[in-house]
Amino acid sequence: MILARRIGARVAEFLLVFLGVTFIIYATVWALPGDPIGALGGDRPLPENVVAQLREQFHLDEPLWQQYLRYLGGLLTGDLGTTFSGVPVADRMASRWPVTITLALTAWVIEVVLGVALGLIAGLRRDSAIDRTVLFGTILATSIPIFVVAVSAQLLFGLHLGWLPIAGTDAGWPVAYLLPAAVIALFGLASIARLMRGSVIDSMDSDFVRTLRAKGMPGSRIVGLHVMRNSVAPVLTFVAIDLGFLLGGAVVVEGIFNLPGIGQLLFSAIRTHEGPTVVGVGTTLILIFLVLNVVVDLLNSLLDPRSRHD
Repeated sequence: MILARRIGARVAEFLLVFLGVTFIIYATVWALPGDPIGALGGDRPLPENVVAQLREQFHLDEPLWQQYLRYLGGLLTGDLGTTFSGVPVADRMASRWPVTITLALTAWVIEVVLGVALGLIAGLRRDSAIDRTVLFGTILATSIPIFVVAVSAQLLFGLHLGWLPIAGTDAGWPVAYLLPAAVIALFGLASIARLMRGSVIDSMDSDFVRTLRAKGMPGSRIVGLHVMRNSVAPVLTFVAIDLGFLLGGAVVVEGIFNLPGIGQLLFSAIRTHEGPTVVGVGTTLILIFLVLNVVVDLLNSLLDPRSRHD
C-alpha cells in the first residue's frame, strides 16, 4: 500500500514537472525575437500572403496556450512536430540518436570506472597526498565551464599532441568519441569520486568493519566483499540519473566537436530559429531524464525498504 502510494505520488510529480518544463521551453522558444516564417525566404522576403498562409499552417496565429495544447495532443500520438520545411522532427532526430547514445554511453563508462576507482582509493587513503589530490582535482573539474574544457582538450590532445581527432566521427568508435566523451564525463566523474570517497569513509568507520577486523578477516576481503558493496549503493543512484544529464550535456560538446548527433541538431536549430526542432529535442531530453529519475526512485523503494517511509 505504501509502495502504491509512492508510485502514484511519483507519477503525479512526473506529470507536473513535465508539463511545467515543456511549457517553459515552448513559451521561451516562441518568445525569441525574430520571425522564423519570414526568415524562410532568406535575403528575399516572402510575400505577405505566403507568410500568412504558413503561419496559419503551423498554427502560429493561435494563442500560445492553444498552440501548446495542440502540441501536447500531438505528443500523445508520438508526434514531436514538423519543421518549417515539412520534415517531421522525429525523422530528423532518428538518424542522430546513434551518435549521441554512443557518446553518452562512452562518457558514462569513463566516469563510472574512473570515478569509482578514484573515490575508492581516496577513501581508503583518507587525508593522504592521494586523497588531497583527488579532492583538489574534483573541485577544479567542476569549476571550469565545459566549453573551456572542450576547446582546451582539442588544442592539447588534438592539435599539439595529435593523439586524437578533434572533430567528426570519420575515425569511428572509440577513437572519434574518446576526447568528447572524456570532456562530458569529467564533471560526472568528479561527483562520483567525491560521493564514492564519502561512502567508503563512512563504511570504513562503521561497526561492522571493526567487527570483521576483530575476527581477523584480511583487509582486502573486507574492502572487496563488504565496503565496496555498501559504498556503491548511493553511487548507483547517481550514475543512473546522470545518464540523462549526459544526453543533455552533449549539446555543447557535439557542437564544438562537430559530431552529427542530437546536440548538434539542437545547436543548429537554435541558431536558425527552427522552433519545432528545438521544442521537440528539448521535450525528448526532458522526458528521458524524468523517466530515469522515476525508475531509479522506484527501484530504490523496492531494494531498500527503509526509503519507502521517507
